[in-house]
Amino acid sequence: MGEPFIHLAAVQKIYRTRGTDFLAISEATFDVEAGELVSLVGPSGCGKTTLLKILAGLHPFDSGELKIGSRTQPFDPSRDIGMVFQAPLLLKWRRVIDNVLLPAEILGLPMAASRTRARDLLALVGLEGKEEQYPYELSGGMQQRAAIARALLHDPKLILMDEPFGALDALTREKMNLELLRIWEEAKKTIVFVTHGITEAVFLGTRVIVLTAGPARMADNFRVELPHPRTLEMKTNEAFGEYTRRIYRLLGME
Repeated sequence: MGEPFIHLAAVQKIYRTRGTDFLAISEATFDVEAGELVSLVGPSGCGKTTLLKILAGLHPFDSGELKIGSRTQPFDPSRDIGMVFQAPLLLKWRRVIDNVLLPAEILGLPMAASRTRARDLLALVGLEGKEEQYPYELSGGMQQRAAIARALLHDPKLILMDEPFGALDALTREKMNLELLRIWEEAKKTIVFVTHGITEAVFLGTRVIVLTAGPARMADNFRVELPHPRTLEMKTNEAFGEYTRRIYRLLGME
């Protein structure tokens, strides 16, 4: 195995408010290989989003080591990260294709080529024919598809997803899980996916990293040996059940 694409070693984050120190993350340590879809799971408030923001370069950390990229894959945070949040955050006054084109405008990329790529990505996420519509004309799931297309537009090496399907109804969430796996397999990107859904973490992840209640502490880091393409029927398999029970036990829920 070569050099990992993401390397964290004993990363710690402390918030200081009103003269009091609050330990948000306690010595997070894990590696992510290029092309993995890693699920980061834990209870609400345990520091998952903080850790994602550290990976994105949006939050500093107080101690430990973080390295993204390698000799063969140099990394520029300003261009090589795509973000997808729980809310789609589409600009309501811009058409879908113009929302997807935002990274090209910000980064100063050639617009003709970017527009072609935007249309290709909208087709990839199942929104072909919706390019000229406004966000209010799309369902919640469609809006998140557009947000995923936007995150992919500038061809980033790393996609960070912060509970992107948490606000969707159960059926739409299942469909979006399947869509994300399809998009990941076609786009071949490295993805770190934050969720508090245990079954979602197992279903999506090539590997699952489990964090305990805050301060976030690494409780487990295991590979999910389920075949691809994943299907919803796999959720009834004994192997799938054992993975979910493993997480329940770690979180003191069994």
